[in-house]
Amino acid sequence: MKERIAELKKEIEEYNIDGEGSLEQFRIAYLSKKGLISVLFEGFRNVPPEAKRETGQLLNDLKQSATDKYNEHKERLAMTEVAGPSVDLTMPAYPFGEGTRHPISIVRNEIIDIFSRIGFTVSEGPEIEDDNHVFTMLNFASDHPARDMQDTFFIEKKSGTESDPHDVLLRTHTSSVQVRVMENQQPPIRTISPGRVFRNEAVSARAHCIFHQVEGLYVAENVSFADLKQTLLYFATELFGKDVSIRLRPSFFPFTEPSAEMDISCNICGGKGCNVCKGTGWLELLGCGMVDPNVLEACGIDSEKYTGYAFGMGIERATMLKYGVNDLRLYFENDIRFLNQFRTEIL
Repeated sequence: MKERIAELKKEIEEYNIDGEGSLEQFRIAYLSKKGLISVLFEGFRNVPPEAKRETGQLLNDLKQSATDKYNEHKERLAMTEVAGPSVDLTMPAYPFGEGTRHPISIVRNEIIDIFSRIGFTVSEGPEIEDDNHVFTMLNFASDHPARDMQDTFFIEKKSGTESDPHDVLLRTHTSSVQVRVMENQQPPIRTISPGRVFRNEAVSARAHCIFHQVEGLYVAENVSFADLKQTLLYFATELFGKDVSIRLRPSFFPFTEPSAEMDISCNICGGKGCNVCKGTGWLELLGCGMVDPNVLEACGIDSEKYTGYAFGMGIERATMLKYGVNDLRLYFENDIRFLNQFRTEIL
């Protein structure tokens, strides 16, 4: 029996306890009523009388050793549960990956900074708007295609298929913010309205149902088209470099008269013609014009005393031209291989 006691003592000392499961297995194997130590105690009756004292002492030491080990690990596990793990398992793995601004945010902030240097403030408004601020007060005809359900995301139609100023929709441009500014503020007004807009368009390399715009408005006395041209020329040279050229082409928008579209010289070929600019040497950037007097009057501004200009551009388009990106969908896919290319930008 002495040899068996020695073997069990060695087993107990070398037994690895690394959790509640192994601790319970240890208890069952050695300290339970049917455990190995209990078996030895049952066999103690067969020990010769002259060896009982020494064997009994060895058995008691064995049981005490197993009990001490069990209690020690039980207390240690209890303290670990109370204190929690020494390492925060919710922390990101090391090394920590540094993020960077999205290219849309980079260009948006740069545009805001450029116009703030010449006195423009930033105005924001709701993305869920009514027909009155998106279309009616901006001189859109009641049968204008933009008011059709195939072009605009309507949330609530008040009168079936006909246009109603109280229709609720997702704004198709940030011009609605300019309307709200003119409703609540008298000239001089000099503001830009960056924000997200929505149009019912198929997603492709050149179009998306969600995109971002920056629209600008300047209303004061004696504002002329020359002021608009110089503002846009300043903006283009600041964003694309001093070598850029601009041109204005006649166009039409319901809320401006006269209206124009502004192109910049292709930054890929330098205006010589390539497949990006389709051989023209020019790339379309924005729409602009003098604010229609009907819009001023609808907002409570005297069109006989005040004039103004407005312009609007897609931030995605400006970003594509600035960085030479040819697929609009890349901005919405969150592919870090694409986004990491803008890591050096700090705006």
